[in-house]
Amino acid sequence: MSHDAINRFLRDEKMTPHLVWDNVRDLIATTPMGCVVFRRHDYRQEFSHKIELVRRQYSGNAHGIVKGIGVVTCVYVNPDTAEHWVIDYRIYDPQGDGLSKLDHVRDMLSHVVHHKGLACRTVLMDTWYATRN
Repeated sequence: MSHDAINRFLRDEKMTPHLVWDNVRDLIATTPMGCVVFRRHDYRQEFSHKIELVRRQYSGNAHGIVKGIGVVTCVYVNPDTAEHWVIDYRIYDPQGDGLSKLDHVRDMLSHVVHHKGLACRTVLMDTWYATRN
């Protein structure tokens, strides 16, 4: 695939969390021992000045403040087969939607339990989620 083809795909496709789930739901091999993992990613955009979602935020990898786009992902892990699937994500944009990262995790976990109905025994996340909101 060429660089231009990838850029066109990313520009033209709107990969919403709902579409992510639609694309993976039939591929997931569930297990009663399943794990749901929440992870925060900072996609660094150090040289961008006009991308509206770019904001200054703390990055554990950089051990400091960076410019980037924050994304909270939800991954289902089958420890029996050592497979994993991204099942949900949220863009962290507190100025745009007023939601904290904890709000996004709460919403995604609720969807895992009540809407997606995935069997899981364990929920894993970074320690910074262990806070009072």
